[in-house]
Amino acid sequence: MLSVNPEQQREHYGNQRNDRRRVQRISGACLSRPPGCSYENQPYVVPIHFAHEDTYLYGFSTFGQKVKWMRANPKVCVQTDKIENQGEWISVIVYGEYEELPEPQYTAERKHARSLLARHYHWWLNALGERQMRLGENSIEPFFFRIRIQSMSGLRATEAEG
Repeated sequence: MLSVNPEQQREHYGNQRNDRRRVQRISGACLSRPPGCSYENQPYVVPIHFAHEDTYLYGFSTFGQKVKWMRANPKVCVQTDKIENQGEWISVIVYGEYEELPEPQYTAERKHARSLLARHYHWWLNALGERQMRLGENSIEPFFFRIRIQSMSGLRATEAEG
């Protein structure tokens, strides 16, 4: 349950066009908690970096539990927030379907995903760096994926003018 200051204005939204603009605006932060996914009725939530364009969220990863579970159940949920302060924030939840972008059939899509993600500083560092530090592997196979947006909703709070 969220505690909201009575001086604060909140706005629920569900208009797909406006929601896409909000995702675009806050995807500059790029770090999101999910994708949330589940396998054998067990949820799993992990942070990812993503880029948004049109009806897709694009990401980059190495193989691990997140990918294993999204392959088994491609229905995922991504939540991202932009918090200015306690009274001003935007939160968007995206429901969609996980799709890998393997070579060679998705070469153009991979190139496009890389160009979108490259707009953000060190977008690749989490996936490669964490895995290499943990496993000491030098030859890690990274890959690109996307989440096809099926629906989204969210909430925005602003300080009341007074």
